[in-house]
Amino acid sequence: MENTSITEQDREFMREAIRLANESVKNGGGPFGAVIVKDGEIVAGSANSVTTDNDPTAHAEVNTIRKACRKLGTFDLSGCVIYTSCEPCPMCLGAIYWAHIDRIYYGNTKKDAAEIDFADDFIYRELDKQIGERSVPFIPLLRNESIHTFQMWREKEDKTEY
Repeated sequence: MENTSITEQDREFMREAIRLANESVKNGGGPFGAVIVKDGEIVAGSANSVTTDNDPTAHAEVNTIRKACRKLGTFDLSGCVIYTSCEPCPMCLGAIYWAHIDRIYYGNTKKDAAEIDFADDFIYRELDKQIGERSVPFIPLLRNESIHTFQMWREKEDKTEY
């Protein structure tokens, strides 16, 4: 693991993520906020809006990734850093990896989130289970038909890889 020293600027970016989380709670949203930084400047910031948008994917990190991608005109956020008021849930962690964000700074832990009844830790445990042991049934269906699309992708010469 890379040795990283935390700067006062890092603290300020985290304080902005925390401010967004606090504002979200005051406005009826969830207690999470995030900012994405590139070259020492905030590119995007957002809070959790699951309940206000009726969207279970509207977590602070996902909302912020979407804003940053729109602003920068790319789906690849290499060179960016995310500051999030809580350790990312599995969905957000996946989104951060898909976006190629270089580094994650977080405030609260997934254990802290579990203590206020957020299911992050439960989902992390579910991911460690074999498919047949998970609480939601996973049922394979029509793989022989759906694999054709993957074959098309493999053979497509002008695709944009991600």
